[in-house]
Amino acid sequence: MRLFCSFLLFISALGAESADWIWSGRYVVTMDPQRRVIEDGAIAIRGAQILAAGPRAEIERNYQAPRHLDRPDAILAPGLIDTHTHAAMTLFRGIADDVRLQDWLEHYIFPAEARNVTPDFVRWGTRLGCLEMMLSGTTTFTDMYYFEEVVAEAAKEAGMRGVLGETIIGFPSPDAKTPADALAYTDKFLTRFHDDPLIVPAVAPHAIYTNSDETLKACRALANRHSAPLLIHLSETKTENDECRAKRKMSPTQALDALGVFNGRTVAAHAVWVDEADMAILKQRGVGIAHCPSSNMMLASGVAPVTRMLALDLAVGLGPDGPAGSNNDLNMFEEMDVAAKLQKVSTGDPRSLPATAAVEMATIRGARALGMEKQIGSLEPGKLADVISIRLDQPNAVPLYNVYSQMVYALKGADVEDVMVNGKLVVRDAKSLTLNAAQILAKAREYGEQVRKSLR
Repeated sequence: MRLFCSFLLFISALGAESADWIWSGRYVVTMDPQRRVIEDGAIAIRGAQILAAGPRAEIERNYQAPRHLDRPDAILAPGLIDTHTHAAMTLFRGIADDVRLQDWLEHYIFPAEARNVTPDFVRWGTRLGCLEMMLSGTTTFTDMYYFEEVVAEAAKEAGMRGVLGETIIGFPSPDAKTPADALAYTDKFLTRFHDDPLIVPAVAPHAIYTNSDETLKACRALANRHSAPLLIHLSETKTENDECRAKRKMSPTQALDALGVFNGRTVAAHAVWVDEADMAILKQRGVGIAHCPSSNMMLASGVAPVTRMLALDLAVGLGPDGPAGSNNDLNMFEEMDVAAKLQKVSTGDPRSLPATAAVEMATIRGARALGMEKQIGSLEPGKLADVISIRLDQPNAVPLYNVYSQMVYALKGADVEDVMVNGKLVVRDAKSLTLNAAQILAKAREYGEQVRKSLR
């Protein structure tokens, strides 16, 4: 009888499909169209792609792999998607807090950038940002900064996925004296990283109030010529809205639409001060929205009407914004939690933005905001293997009644144990496999001293 059972197992193995990895866990949160949560589930991965997600017994019967990652007390989930940040600004973390946005920009950040930002500064700041992001479960980040080709190099070194926008702004910046110079730099950047497996290069005009109409039109034309996304700040503050209406008799959304800026793949960060007419435009144009709740709270910018946006089925993702002044960390678990609670308190309805919707914003809806929902954002066959494991054996994780609720309101970025991006393991046992954490922290402290001296 024993020989017969062994024979059956041998025959079964012969029929199994080969995979490179099988990950298994207590729960698999797929974020597929049915929003399946699979108890005692597993994922089969080959190369950069997911082959299957299903019950553990089924996956182990149908696939065989040389490498297994078994987390019996963990959630397996899609990697988290950050739709707006400025990663290299980790090196400015905490230099000016508790001030208004315009004061922060004009009196602190812009001067500090002028005195400190170089390619080397951006490289180490991005390494620090990537280390923080990957250890807390972010696998894709959307960036807007200077020397963006250096950001791309650092992201690839870390093994992270990035939608990376070179900043275009209407005054001399660290990497361009004029907007024309910035556009030329961006053109080369877009060409260099075209069809890269990890990097989606983008054009990033800072905002309507920091660029001329001619520059904004040129940014859209450049993005469309390269089939690249355009990233822009939109209606972040009441001041921005009021000044635009006084000058143009239109809201920033209406003005950008009139200029043709939304005529192509676009991600708009913040969208705090938008009304029904604005949201109708954003929906019609398919603009992705990056909601940054912690930043909007810290700068007292206001509360974006996210509940209404979701009712209209806009593609709304989450972002921590820059890790300096507007928010001092890059923790997407925190953004899920804050986003849900902010909508509840602002609407007076505890049913606003439930936990399921918050997880959607950090995964599949965030992917939609970036125009990447066919590649990332859920654990489905054919999608890229961006996967995280979140441990459930800590005090804050016990007991567990609802997986989505636990992810949003109880679990933390520090509970992330393993991270895979594009089929490659980049974090295991809560330690980076691709970046030298000690070296990065030492260099960050050095730059901290430099920045402190430059502000005296």
